[in-house]
This record gives sequence, structure tokens and C-alpha cells, in this order.
Amino acid sequence: MTAPLQTTAPRRSPVAPARRVTATVFAAQGAAMAAVSTTVPAVKELFALSPQLMTVLVVAVALSAGVGSFVGLGVIRRLGLVAAMRTAVVATAAALLLIGWAPGRAAVAVSYCLFGMALGCIDVSANTRAAAVERHYGRSVFASFYAAWSTAGVAAALLTAGAAHLGWSVEYTLTAQAALVLTLALTIRSHMLPADSPTPVPDHAAGPTGLDRGLWAQLAPFGFVLLVAYVIDSTVSSWSTLYLHQTLDTALSVAPLAYAAYQVGTVTGRAAADLLVRRIGPAAVIRAAALLTAAALAGLAAAPAWPYAILAAACTGLGVSALVPLCLASAGRLRPGATETVLARLNVFNYTGVLAGGAASGTLGSTGHFRLAYAIPAGLVLTLVATARFFDKPVPAADRA
Repeated sequence: MTAPLQTTAPRRSPVAPARRVTATVFAAQGAAMAAVSTTVPAVKELFALSPQLMTVLVVAVALSAGVGSFVGLGVIRRLGLVAAMRTAVVATAAALLLIGWAPGRAAVAVSYCLFGMALGCIDVSANTRAAAVERHYGRSVFASFYAAWSTAGVAAALLTAGAAHLGWSVEYTLTAQAALVLTLALTIRSHMLPADSPTPVPDHAAGPTGLDRGLWAQLAPFGFVLLVAYVIDSTVSSWSTLYLHQTLDTALSVAPLAYAAYQVGTVTGRAAADLLVRRIGPAAVIRAAALLTAAALAGLAAAPAWPYAILAAACTGLGVSALVPLCLASAGRLRPGATETVLARLNVFNYTGVLAGGAASGTLGSTGHFRLAYAIPAGLVLTLVATARFFDKPVPAADRA
């Protein structure tokens, strides 16, 4: 008698559910950011906002996000990481509705600030979980989360363009965007993540906050790259739609395509970034990204018409795509036992970059110099080549999958 064949099912990684949930949260944030960025011209026209006032609102969102990042620490400690992520995503969807249906200027300003706070809470909670997932995989996977962010951003930007083509008002456009974000929130499930170690090792060199005083010095090179990356990201994300509409005289149904192209570039770059990091190392990726981004921004500044601007925006996204995930992954490895606190501190550089990029480009744009707003960062990004050496450190293998 022949014994029945024994088949062994492939072992499912215990970290896979955490990776899926984290990618969903990144996608929700990317969709929400695209929703707000691509509706700037429509909101500006609806409320008859001056370019200066619109710049103030963009700055207010960044400031509120910085506050929300530290509020997120308290939410994580009280509710846990998964509940904090879910709560923040639902709050983001609610803020989109409030922006769309605000009865006046004061209400829309408050709504933008609430949106910023929710974004900050997503930042610290989602990046903390992403850093933990990467530690368990023992290899670079951080960029894949930002690929999900960018993919959702493309979808949301196309939704805005499609709604404008159909003649929808901004109220209904943002309602549709809020529904998209809320749908993603409903898929965020609780999950278990294996502990990094059975008994946490205390850091005897830590100060009162649980982190040693030299942390800021260790964060500085990553923080500088993050700052420059977000200057560029804020300049393209917040103002590319208005740049095409105002400077290049493009229709509202076409202007959001620059944002979509930028996100297509980031999706492409981030989809390949983890593999590139494993093959040629993070330092080489940083150098190549800086050179490509500089060339693309110069092309965006000199674009004679909207098709050229859209192509340059896509190349900018391709170049800048790896900078943020590599910074966060590297910083997250500095203190594995206090990742959320490290990343909350690193967000200071993040939102400083958003403030600088959003305010500077908005101010230049309001005076008719949007091209200069893209030319200046083209020179700034070249300085990142000098910081690349700080990224050549191995990823610790906590639990290879």
C-alpha cells in the first residue's frame, strides 16, 4: 500500500499582515495629500483667496502637522500603534470633508489645520510601524511603503482631474476623495508583530527622555536630506497644479496631471529603490537620486508648455523618490527601542522642509516667479551628494522573511 503524499504548505511570514496594514495606511495618507494638493486652485477660486493667503494656509498645514506628530506619540502610547493609525486616517477623511464643505474662510482655515494634525499623527505612527517591519525582514523594504503612498497619490490626482473634467464642484470632488480615504481606513486590521527581543535592553546612556543627548547629531545628516527632499516635494506637490494653471495657462482639468506625473515618477522609483539599495548600496542610490532630481527640477523651471512640465515633474518624482524612505529607515535603526520618539524628532526636519518649500514657492509664485521656485531647489539638491556616506550602514536582520 502506498502512503499518501505529504505536502507542506509554504510558511506564511508572521510579518506579512503588518506589512499589508502599514502599506494601506501609507496609501491613505498619499491619497489625502493628493486630494488637498490638487484642489488648491479650486479652493482658491471658491473662497476668493489671494495667493498670499493660500500660502499662509499651506504653511499652517505644515505647522499643524508638526504639532500632530508629537500628539501622535501620546495617541500611540494610549491606544497602541494600529489604533493610532486607524484613528488618524479616519480623522484625515473627516478633515477633507470639512475643507470641501466649509461655509467660509475661517472654517476652511481651521479645516486645513485639522487636516495637518491628522497627517502628522499618521506620519509618526505609520513610519514607526514601517521601521519595525523592516527590522523583522532584515532587508530594505521601507521604500515599498512609500510606493503605496505614491500609487494612491496618482489615483487621487486622477480623480481630481476627472472630477474637474466632468464639471464637479470642489465640494463633491473632496467628498469623493474623503470616501476613498475612508474606504482604506476600513481595511486597517489589528495584527501581531513579533517582539524585537524577549527582554528589551535598557539604554544606560539615555537621558531623561530615554534618548542620549547625541541623538540630534546622529540625526543631522538624515535630517538635512529629509529637509531638502521635503522642500522639493512641497514645491512640486503644493504648487505644481497652480504653476501649470497660472504660469503655463493650462486648464483646471489638465493642471492636476503634473502632480499625477510626479507621483508616477515616485511610484516607479520607490518600486525599484529597495532592490537598488540591496544591489549598489544606499549611498550610491542617494548620489544618483540627487543628480537626477537636480536635472529634472531645472527642466521643470524651464518648461515652455505643460507637456514638458508634466514630463519634468515625473522625472523629479523619480529622482526624489528614494530620499525620504532611506532617511526614515536609517534614522529608525538608530534606537530600535524608541523608534516613535526618534521619528517624531526627525519630523522636525520634515516639516521645516515643507514650511520652507511651501512658503518660498508660494511667495515666489504669488509674484509671478514660479519658475524660480523650481530653479533654486535644483541647486540645493546637489549638496546632498556630500551626505551620502552616512547612509552606508547595514540593515540589522531581526527576523528574515
